[in-house]
Amino acid sequence: MGGPMVPVTGPAHEPDRRPPAGGGGLRTARWGAVDEAGRAEGALGATAPGTPDAHRPAVIDCLVTRHHGLPRDRMGHRLNTSGRSLVLDAVTTVYGVGLTAADLTRDAHKRWSVPALGAAASVAHCDDFSAVALSTGPHVGIDLQDERHRPAAMRWLGEVLGRGEPAAIRDFAECEALIKASHVTKETFAGVRLPAWRPGWRPTNLPSYHVCSATLVPDRPDLHLALAAGEPAPVRWWRQSPRRQAALPLEPA
Repeated sequence: MGGPMVPVTGPAHEPDRRPPAGGGGLRTARWGAVDEAGRAEGALGATAPGTPDAHRPAVIDCLVTRHHGLPRDRMGHRLNTSGRSLVLDAVTTVYGVGLTAADLTRDAHKRWSVPALGAAASVAHCDDFSAVALSTGPHVGIDLQDERHRPAAMRWLGEVLGRGEPAAIRDFAECEALIKASHVTKETFAGVRLPAWRPGWRPTNLPSYHVCSATLVPDRPDLHLALAAGEPAPVRWWRQSPRRQAALPLEPA
């Protein structure tokens, strides 16, 4: 689906089934609309994004992009667009604002922010997909993980989470998102607990921090996207799939 992205909105709680104009489009949903299998479906009413201001409600915009034709290095490893460039591209796509790398900052916990817009940001890559979360409220973290055989890592994470069984890939993604959103690190993560999975935001035992996760790409049910935030906030979904890669800086996957 190429072409420009345009807002697709509908009345609250009523999915909008109109096809996106130009072959691309905005898919929006609150996490309450995630189905029992954890897939984001339909489009719920949400004001079309614009430049944040002091009176706007807190909202998290999540842009998922499938990148076609990513180059590879001499060893055959895929090169991804740099995180900084993806954040800047998402700001332009979602807010319609053109910024430069000088407009982005990172704090002591390596969390991205866009001070001029009063927004926090987080970015993730997996395979040929990227995801960027832009928050006009709480700190936010995002992660993408695909299903693959990682028995040792899943056993280790299950132990860290205090479980008697290996963790799932979904847990792995939520933990990574929580690390990106908060002050905890891989070294200080022991003691953090994730609640049992269900659609929607779920509180962790890390004060005020919540997580949620879903599978968002119809033809990639193995791809899990997780969000973590300092407090629950409505989420608006954007998807784009440019057929040509922009001339953005690349970095190893």
